[in-house]
Amino acid sequence: MASEQSGAEDEPPSLLWGLDPVFSAYARLYIKDILQIRESRQVPGIYFYKNHPLFQVDVLGTVVYKREREDFYCYGVDDSTGVINCLCWKDEKWRDQGDSVKGKGHGGVFNVEEQLRKLCEAQRSRCMLEIGDLLQVRGSLKTSREQREIMASSFYKVSDPVMDVQIARMLDMPQLYRDCYNKPFQVPCAELEAGTTDAGGASNIQSMLGQSVRILKEFLKVKEVPKFRPYDEATSVGPSFPTQVKNLLKETLKLLQREGEIFRKVLSPDELYHVTEQDKDLLAAIRDVIQEDSKREKYAEKGCHILHVLSSVRQRYSRNLSREALEVALKFLECNSDIISTTDSHYTVL
Repeated sequence: MASEQSGAEDEPPSLLWGLDPVFSAYARLYIKDILQIRESRQVPGIYFYKNHPLFQVDVLGTVVYKREREDFYCYGVDDSTGVINCLCWKDEKWRDQGDSVKGKGHGGVFNVEEQLRKLCEAQRSRCMLEIGDLLQVRGSLKTSREQREIMASSFYKVSDPVMDVQIARMLDMPQLYRDCYNKPFQVPCAELEAGTTDAGGASNIQSMLGQSVRILKEFLKVKEVPKFRPYDEATSVGPSFPTQVKNLLKETLKLLQREGEIFRKVLSPDELYHVTEQDKDLLAAIRDVIQEDSKREKYAEKGCHILHVLSSVRQRYSRNLSREALEVALKFLECNSDIISTTDSHYTVL
């Protein structure tokens, strides 16, 4: 069984989380540990087992209670170490299954609709469980009303008449804890220090920087983070992290700023970054400028030029907004059909 969680362990800086393989995987933890792990001080919705960041888990257990709502089932899953709520969304096609696929076979002739109906029925039967059934769930963790839950991304009933699936998992779990979860996440400081002295090290630094940028961009998008502080100088980036690691964080932020993915609305000692695509106030300000000014005779034909939009949004929202960040926001709005581009540099509303 896992050793007890220590709340005193410091969190690694958020920009380094993606270097830990646990972060991008579905962590196969005991439910007891899932209920006890602490939530991140840096980013809500991220949790830490020891100093491993995670937000997705994989559990296998017996259904001990069931509640049905219009859109989802709530199953209580027990793996013998604890019980956790699992919210499992219903598939739309199951509700109207009787109307959607009605084909029947005729005289041994292969009927595609009939086979599709049987496949849908098989899928449905594996996702409708009763008390006592064995359920496997993968999904993201959530804390609602001080209660830990799993929001399922996939779930199904496991057929295990001779308990071979459960036995195999019981044997695998202690090994996972020994080899992975109970070993601390080590920041690869050796490569960072070597990077200042030789070409191979410099290549490693560039690779790590690129990986850090990609992972943070994906994380901000998946988790829909509107703003964040990359670290707390007093805790996360303290004496335990070398200067090279701090420099990696700074360089990652600089690259994301140059790409327009993030920006600082106000330059202040409080290093708060806004995520361009998730900043609703910024997107609303851009929409309003284009909508209002496109009615003016000057912009009626082509729409508003990007430099005009930039100047207006800086006056309305933030003087620190870069053109790169504006371009990211304009592309996002256009993808969502809020605005359209009439040329490479002009925008109007639909």
